[in-house]
Amino acid sequence: MNRYVLIVYRNAIAALVLAPFALLLERKTRPKMTLSVFLQIMTMGFLEPILDQGCAYLGMKLTSASYTSAIMNAVPSVTFVIALIFRLERINIKKIHSQAKVIGTLVTFGGALLMTLYKGPVINFIGSSTSSHHESSSDSSDNQEHWVAGTLLILVGCVAWSCFYVLQSITLEKYPAELSLSSLICASGTLQSAAVALAMEHHTSAWAVGWDSRLFAPLYTGIVSSGITYYVQAIVMKTRGPVFVTAFNPLCMIIVAILGSIILAEKLHLGSIIGGMIIAVGLYSVVWGKSKDYSASSSTTKAADDTKQLPISSKTDDAT
Repeated sequence: MNRYVLIVYRNAIAALVLAPFALLLERKTRPKMTLSVFLQIMTMGFLEPILDQGCAYLGMKLTSASYTSAIMNAVPSVTFVIALIFRLERINIKKIHSQAKVIGTLVTFGGALLMTLYKGPVINFIGSSTSSHHESSSDSSDNQEHWVAGTLLILVGCVAWSCFYVLQSITLEKYPAELSLSSLICASGTLQSAAVALAMEHHTSAWAVGWDSRLFAPLYTGIVSSGITYYVQAIVMKTRGPVFVTAFNPLCMIIVAILGSIILAEKLHLGSIIGGMIIAVGLYSVVWGKSKDYSASSSTTKAADDTKQLPISSKTDDAT
């Protein structure tokens, strides 16, 4: 299936599924649309559906699904750096948890660099064999140039995804309607990806779907990967921030590695496994530091609330 067409169908389905719920459940709480929010939504429609999905799909074609999911483990650390630039995250280098976040970010980038420069021998899991579902992709990825090009494309998608998380967190402060925002992002992505697809694909046969993976893939990725995911991460992001939302990427890597080996008979290289493990260690160093920040912030807020209540309690006792 043409990847440009898949992106269009994916975002269109997500927008159509979310729109009725947004109109019904948020009709009284939906804030007014402003020019700045509209521009942010259009930017998010470019960052995730166009840049991230487009680069990730092409990078996956040059490498494999397991390798792509492993590289995407760098998203939390990249998100942390971008959030730091926009002052959504703060570090105090004297604090242990801040040092953990910085060290974890460097370790994550080291793991991604290792995966780029070192492939290593093939590791066979259950279901993998000499013949592969991605035989042509595997042959081309034996060429180091294609492997590096695929990695660079995935990393571009990784940065775009991280920028999307940060911008979504910023937009939620001005437009706190998760369903409506998710639906509008998908609608924006549909319009922009349709323009790209029409420019890149001129054959009408590429837009045809059937009762097979060409229909299931857009339905699943549209409803689950875009629609439900955008909404759930928006809810969590309002309380925990963009870095925490990205903390569960290693679980995706493990699931994809197992399913890719069994269903697609993908060949997983030793460099991908080692690099993925290093990225996971760095990631959870960042997440640990972030969790300490959240605990400290909660304690400070609670202490401030208790302090505000003390004078009121004192006056009540005096009146009694």
